[in-house]
Amino acid sequence: MSRELPLFPLQAVLFPGGLLGLKVFEARYLDLVADCLRDGSAFGVVALRSGREVRSGDDRVNFESIGTLAELIDVDSDRPGILQVSCRGTQRFRVLSQQQRADGLWLAATEPIADDPVLPPSAALAGTVRGLADAIESLKAQQTEPFLAPYRFDDAGWVANRWCEILPIPKAAKQKLMALPDPMLRLQLVDDFLRSKGVVG
Repeated sequence: MSRELPLFPLQAVLFPGGLLGLKVFEARYLDLVADCLRDGSAFGVVALRSGREVRSGDDRVNFESIGTLAELIDVDSDRPGILQVSCRGTQRFRVLSQQQRADGLWLAATEPIADDPVLPPSAALAGTVRGLADAIESLKAQQTEPFLAPYRFDDAGWVANRWCEILPIPKAAKQKLMALPDPMLRLQLVDDFLRSKGVVG
């Protein structure tokens, strides 16, 4: 079933299960957050192919056709007119058509993409699973927790998504990995990358 969604184009890729922090100050997005808080609704995050996140005189933007729903976790304001927003990535979607309102907010007709099937990582990928657990412990030691609990090391898609969020790879590569329908293939590609860099032996 198609669904109309407000969109938030970003220079980033949001993965299902991912944590996203936003600094919101443009009127179109302040209104969007207010609507989501009032209605308990979500918005769509799409990665920019070209153009800017912040509206300017030349507002031509081009964004990816597959994005991820974002639901609000927390909204805080330490200065008037600026919101610090935390969101959780949920389900992927495909953009069927889009239009831009006079205030600059993008709206899109979308269709949902099925969630990854929950598959245990194969034995050959155990090193990549352990590597993620080690990376999480290292980040915690630095007082950084970039992932939302619970940690699902027995879920290939979850492990692949978390690696994709922290790997130093181009945004276009992250987008292609996020859009893959096969979570085991996504994890295998991550494993190949890690092995090529000597992270996993």
